[in-house]
Amino acid sequence: MRVAVIGLGKLGAPLAAVLASKGNEVLGIDVNARAVRLLNEGCAPVEEPGLQALVSASLDKLTATTDLDAAAGAELSILLVPTPSDDRGAFSNEYLLAALDGIGRGLAVSDDYHVVVVASTVMPGSCEAEIRPALERASTRRVGETLGLCYSPEFIALGNVIRDLLEPDMVLIGESDARAGDILEQLHSGVCENDPPFRRMSLVNAELTKIAVNTYVTMKISYANTLADVCERLPGADVEAVTEALGLDSRIGRKYLRGAIAYGGPCFPRDNKAFGVFARDHGAEPLLAEATDLINSAQTDRLARVVQSRLKVGDAVGVLGLAYKPDTGVIDESPGVALARLLGEAGYEVHVYDPVAMDAALDVLGGLAHGSASAADVLTRSAVTVITTPWPEFAELPIDAIKREGRPVVIDCWRLLPDEGYEDVIEIVRLGRALEESTPV
Repeated sequence: MRVAVIGLGKLGAPLAAVLASKGNEVLGIDVNARAVRLLNEGCAPVEEPGLQALVSASLDKLTATTDLDAAAGAELSILLVPTPSDDRGAFSNEYLLAALDGIGRGLAVSDDYHVVVVASTVMPGSCEAEIRPALERASTRRVGETLGLCYSPEFIALGNVIRDLLEPDMVLIGESDARAGDILEQLHSGVCENDPPFRRMSLVNAELTKIAVNTYVTMKISYANTLADVCERLPGADVEAVTEALGLDSRIGRKYLRGAIAYGGPCFPRDNKAFGVFARDHGAEPLLAEATDLINSAQTDRLARVVQSRLKVGDAVGVLGLAYKPDTGVIDESPGVALARLLGEAGYEVHVYDPVAMDAALDVLGGLAHGSASAADVLTRSAVTVITTPWPEFAELPIDAIKREGRPVVIDCWRLLPDEGYEDVIEIVRLGRALEESTPV
């Protein structure tokens, strides 16, 4: 198929490359001239594992432009433009509507049937209330006649975007009519490698499903973190033993049930807040979503209390992990950055290291933290070091390279380190297990 992907960011660029790798003629469109230039030169415009290889292998099927009108030459346009949160926490459709205006201008001078697919996360009701009217005005067409409208968000995790696009748990399609949905299902069927279930429904039900999925996942994470907090206060308790057993119950499942620290990233925190805003605006009581947000907000303070209980006056503290999760350099709502900021503002000397996200994190932290060249450097400089991002390299600390008197403390938030082998060099405190509290000097 001929497909236009509008928005060449962290999700749009991988989607364009995946579609092209499956034989589709893909036109990437973005207002960012640099992203367009890079893609036309055969370079991935964003960092994502496996993306450059896909781009390099699909040069004959993948081009890019800044001209929104050009989308009219495709059979489908897939929009992945930002929908930032407003002051209340609701999603704004400002950029989405601007993109629709440009696409509509091109469609107004074309007679070919065209499907517009909104993949950006929007507030439930947006497609019918704002998007359909804006598209019809700009294109001078009617949805359901020569124009189709679908809402089909992707369920992905940064660092695993390509795999998640190729092997999704499901494909969600909200459709204005069956013809539009049939065309979009045909496109996905030619891309997915795992024969996923398709769920086709109304536009509003798909919008609600997308935001509900992320809200439910965050609830599981916060529940697991609550269990970890309880286990830390109960002699002999271990959150791993509890959650592994819980996950065996088919009503619960293992995914996202690992007690540790706060969730972060560009989606989970804001989707949960947006769901709460939406529910209250419609007279519902989103108590679970609001409690989930409160629990998550408390996690940095919870972690800081554990850190400070191990510090003496004048001690320096280290943070290993600034990306919000492994395999990405994204620091949005990063627990490591939040902890470094809190400790820096409290007057501690803070040393930080991340294999990917150093520059971005130091930029937002300003003078509150000192960048380090390696994990060994952080361990050498710090009396207490906290592993906040479960990068694989942090599961094997370079203890031979540590040059420090005494045994520095390592707070292992994700229980990455083995139970034996480090006891003569460092003291390991594992979150989610009973803590022996000490009093700061």
